[in-house]
Amino acid sequence: MFSQDRDRQGPVGRSLSWVGRSLALCFVLVVILPQSINAQEEMEEEPPAIAPAASTPAGPQEQLFFADVLVRGQPIFQVGSLAALTAGDRAQIINRRIASVLSQGEPPDAVIVQLEPEREIALLKVNNRILMTITTQDALDFDVPLETLADQWALRLNQSLTAQPLAVDVFQRLGGTTQQLLRDTINLLPSLLGALVIMFLTWIFAHGVRRVGLVWAEKTEGDRSVEILIGRLCYGGVWVIGAIIALTILGLDFATLLGTLGLTSVAIGFSLKDILSNYISGVILLAARPFRIQDQIVVGEYEGTVVQIQLRATTMRTYDGRLVYIPNQVVFQSSIINNTASPMRRSDVMVGIDYDANLTEVKTLIEEALKPILGIQSQPSPLVLVHELAASTINLKIRFWVDSRQQSFLTVTSAVTQAIKEKLADAHIEMPTEIYTLMFRDPAHLPLSLERHPEYPKDQTRSTPSSEA
Repeated sequence: MFSQDRDRQGPVGRSLSWVGRSLALCFVLVVILPQSINAQEEMEEEPPAIAPAASTPAGPQEQLFFADVLVRGQPIFQVGSLAALTAGDRAQIINRRIASVLSQGEPPDAVIVQLEPEREIALLKVNNRILMTITTQDALDFDVPLETLADQWALRLNQSLTAQPLAVDVFQRLGGTTQQLLRDTINLLPSLLGALVIMFLTWIFAHGVRRVGLVWAEKTEGDRSVEILIGRLCYGGVWVIGAIIALTILGLDFATLLGTLGLTSVAIGFSLKDILSNYISGVILLAARPFRIQDQIVVGEYEGTVVQIQLRATTMRTYDGRLVYIPNQVVFQSSIINNTASPMRRSDVMVGIDYDANLTEVKTLIEEALKPILGIQSQPSPLVLVHELAASTINLKIRFWVDSRQQSFLTVTSAVTQAIKEKLADAHIEMPTEIYTLMFRDPAHLPLSLERHPEYPKDQTRSTPSSEA
């Protein structure tokens, strides 16, 4: 049919037809197509849907119903979500266009409002470029007419796009940051209040649990160090649980936190190796109980009374009154001598008597000297033993048991030594020292090399110990 009509027109008609089609095509390409492309691009990025955003399927990113439009990093107003575009994506598109305008280097023209009543939208343009599309959904969100909302946003854009003096720009940035912080604080206020309430309840509950743990430990264990360990473990455990609940209320995903800690556990382990080692050693010491508070121990070069056992360090007071803080790792890895682990401790006193003395009589005198001394335990009874036949004396070792405390140990040992010396002196028992025999030689009998040596004078006297009593 179309071929028959075309045949009837003839050459002139066909020429006019081709001219008309060409003019129509040029009109479309020059006038209609650019506007359609701009509008289509705008509508693809910001569809002018009137339906509320809540009607779309909710996704994890659509929880943000409004997002900030930024100019030079400062928020000027907020836009909401559309039917197929979240608020965050929409704000990102608008912010990219504004940044593109500002990157031109020249001051932009004023933002103009172009209303399109047939499509129920308003376009904000600058330099013949569309910055954003305002829909009836935006008007409903802010409860103002479409034209009024377009004028307000255009005014704010014009004020923000205009270059401001440095002082004004600084104050505007400070004001915007303060407003954003205040807005975030208000949004998070219920969560903050909830977290504070949880921390307060955790503090009260932790003190109560620690008190219950201490009472239970006092009734069952009877050891102050174990009581401290149980109380601290109960207190710390409650605080860990309370902190997890508070962070969950603030919106922190505990699974994400555990994953982050898992990724950084190696670095934390290396950086806190000594600290963690001290705490772990403290827990083991409190659980194993090689010593207790007020015990007198020897750790390495330190000796004294245990004052406090903490999770990080052990505090010791030396016998001269100084406080020593020893890291628990050092205590755990060292050999520990506990002088007061047993209530009694043996002490030894060595006495040398003359070879002519009667040993039976001497033993009887020493036993009589020990009886009136307070502090010597009757069981086990003291012993007087022949220890050694030395070069000049017969050495007797007197063994007796006293209180294991350092002060009692030293005091009783000193009293025993003094009593034995006085008792043997009153009985005229000799307690000789080492005997030396002095031998004088004639210098004429010395070798020639020694006689002429400057270190050997002619009147030389040499002394050597002798085994003769």
